[in-house]
Amino acid sequence: MLEAIVPITIAALSGLGVMFNRTSARIHEHDKRMDSIELKVAERYITRAEVTQSMKHFEEHFVRIESKIDNLFNRK
Repeated sequence: MLEAIVPITIAALSGLGVMFNRTSARIHEHDKRMDSIELKVAERYITRAEVTQSMKHFEEHFVRIESKIDNLFNRK
């Protein structure tokens, strides 16, 4: 009986080890892909400095519009 249990246990542990190794390799590969996607997104899209500059530009325009509206109301 013991002679049958030992090989079955070794086979089961070997199978679990192989499955764990494959799963780990797949997770590692997906992690690499995600890193490359993040790098591509960072290279292609707008930077934080450009966003800040654009927001300042919009703010300047809104201030000009507000002053024009204030001048219209003050004339009446």
